[in-house]
Amino acid sequence: MNVPQMFGENVFNDAVQKETLPKEVYKALRATIESGKQLDVSIAGSVAAAMKDWAVSKGATHYTHWFQPLTGLTAEKHDSFIEPEGDKVIMRLTGKSLIVGEPDASSFPSGGSRATFMARGYTAWDPTSPAFVKEGTLYIPTVFVSYTGETLDKKSPLLRSMNAIDKQAKRILSLFGITCKKVSTTVGPEQEYFLITEEMYERRKDLQLCGRTLFGAPVSRGQELEDHYFGVLKPKIAEFMADLDKELWSYGIPTKTKHNEVAPAQHEMAPVFSTTNVAVDSNMLTMEIMRKVAKKHGLVCLLHEKPFEGINGSGKHNNWSMSTDAGFNLLDPGTSPEHNTLFKLVLAAVIKAVDDYQGILRASVASAGNDHRLGANEAPPAIISIYLGDQLGALVDSIVKGEDYVPVKALEGSIGVPESPIFPKDATDRNRTSPFAFTGNKFEFRMLGSQANVSDPNIVLNTIVADAFEQFADELEGEEDIEAAANAIIERELKAHYRIIFNLDGYGPEWEPEAMKRGLLNNKTTADAAPVCFEDKNIQVFVKQGVYTKAEAVARANIQLENYTKIINIEALTLLEMVKQDIIPAVSDYVADLCTNVAAKQAVNDSIPCNTERDLIMKLSESNDKLSSLIVKLEDCLDGIVVDEVIPASQAMAHKVIPIMEEMRRVIDGMEKITSSEYWPYPTYFDLLYSVK
Repeated sequence: MNVPQMFGENVFNDAVQKETLPKEVYKALRATIESGKQLDVSIAGSVAAAMKDWAVSKGATHYTHWFQPLTGLTAEKHDSFIEPEGDKVIMRLTGKSLIVGEPDASSFPSGGSRATFMARGYTAWDPTSPAFVKEGTLYIPTVFVSYTGETLDKKSPLLRSMNAIDKQAKRILSLFGITCKKVSTTVGPEQEYFLITEEMYERRKDLQLCGRTLFGAPVSRGQELEDHYFGVLKPKIAEFMADLDKELWSYGIPTKTKHNEVAPAQHEMAPVFSTTNVAVDSNMLTMEIMRKVAKKHGLVCLLHEKPFEGINGSGKHNNWSMSTDAGFNLLDPGTSPEHNTLFKLVLAAVIKAVDDYQGILRASVASAGNDHRLGANEAPPAIISIYLGDQLGALVDSIVKGEDYVPVKALEGSIGVPESPIFPKDATDRNRTSPFAFTGNKFEFRMLGSQANVSDPNIVLNTIVADAFEQFADELEGEEDIEAAANAIIERELKAHYRIIFNLDGYGPEWEPEAMKRGLLNNKTTADAAPVCFEDKNIQVFVKQGVYTKAEAVARANIQLENYTKIINIEALTLLEMVKQDIIPAVSDYVADLCTNVAAKQAVNDSIPCNTERDLIMKLSESNDKLSSLIVKLEDCLDGIVVDEVIPASQAMAHKVIPIMEEMRRVIDGMEKITSSEYWPYPTYFDLLYSVK
């Protein structure tokens, strides 16, 4: 396999554009992509024709405007290239068809930002993300807006947030004599996932309808031996990963790393960094391709944050940074960060932004699935904090406390034998318990769930940092001594936001009460986290930076709570169905057979011991009765929820429905442990986690 040759072979990338477009058209298109210049619509016809010819040469017969509605997924409507010409047809893609499409917008979430009976919506070409051919169709990345102008997607506000940070970052850079065409945020979203056999998946209704198991007794061997992490890949897994790499590379997705993760049946892939907009599109495509490649191997790829209780769930680490078009990284501290005023100012802006807007940053990663994962010893707690490490931590401490800074330098590593090479060590260790950790020249936001659209947290990060940059630039512009004025801002802001910095163990029992003393938010569920998005301060930062209108910001909070309520409702109904139709009857059958055995023994000789059977009969019968009473309790609870009232409904789901479901789970798991496997109606955790060979 010639990887360099096949990399990006399905993508209408820069090399293809340069080869297929007229020179002036190519220059105009690249100016839009690289410098953010307004798209010259007069070139659309030439681009469309070249794009169509290239796609047809790849076997494409259709095209689609590929967009990301507020479902968090992707959407596509396919149209063929054919156009009648007499009694024949020709293959054509016009400039208008490239630039704009008109899908029905009425059936997508709008969060109340528009009337549901108003159907018109538009998809508009995003030239900054390359088109690609997949399964006989040309995919054109687009934004999605309503007839009245409201954004109805994830991409539009992401592009706006990238524009906001570009504008404000260039103001900061110009104060230090640095000019550039564009400042872009870059992201490398790591992706964790589970693989199980298709056979086991098809026997679990909860996995099929909810993406996670709603019950399941712990397997006797989980992850406690710590032997799965980075372990030898099973043959079937290795074959899947090899095919996945090949597929992703063909779409220009620079997947770099693959390995077993901590939990049995859990794995991870990580790509090389790319511009945030492209990285988001690539990650959405990656998740789709993961599922399809898994199916080819008789597997199912589970992207839910917590498909199995009692073992680690899956996340998606969002490695975020800022760079100029010339490659200058604004988050690179250099060899002497204590003398790097620009870096310290950028760092202070990030710290200020994260502290001021910790609520919406936490809300940006909140979901029904992620609620099960955050706060366990597998993911950061639900409290936002920043880890700076030894080097920057010492620097910030010196500024805040007015002490001399003692530089922390990187050391050389060695195991102390001459045959082993001397290797460079970083200036600081990594803290896996921190939700927002500095890792050398970027921040790793570790709270994202594995199935999340990474647009949401990056929209927030870009917006709030742009806002901090704007405040700093407003204050500094016109100052004669920029260095002195900047250092005064740095000191002031680090002192004001010192509470958000925490360099110790986020899993430790002392952190939660300490965070409370510091006044940090601890919103553990989506129902508690999302409502902060309705607060005026949190709306206005988006409005000020031109990312959302007030209506758009409110709509997204409504949709988040609506979606949360719907998911919990689906899970509750699925659990009720499985319990009533399968578990109670199966256990009743087992109890009936036990009773028959006892009766048979007693008929032979009433002195034959039957204590074991009687104990099982009693325990299982009591559990079945307990389940029956919980069924009534859960049904009554669900009946009392008015789903149209998003905040009360989500609160009821989080604090009433879920506790009942968890109580039902405890009862079911206890029954599974003592019910004969011949009677138990569903695959166990052992079957699910160890079925792939």
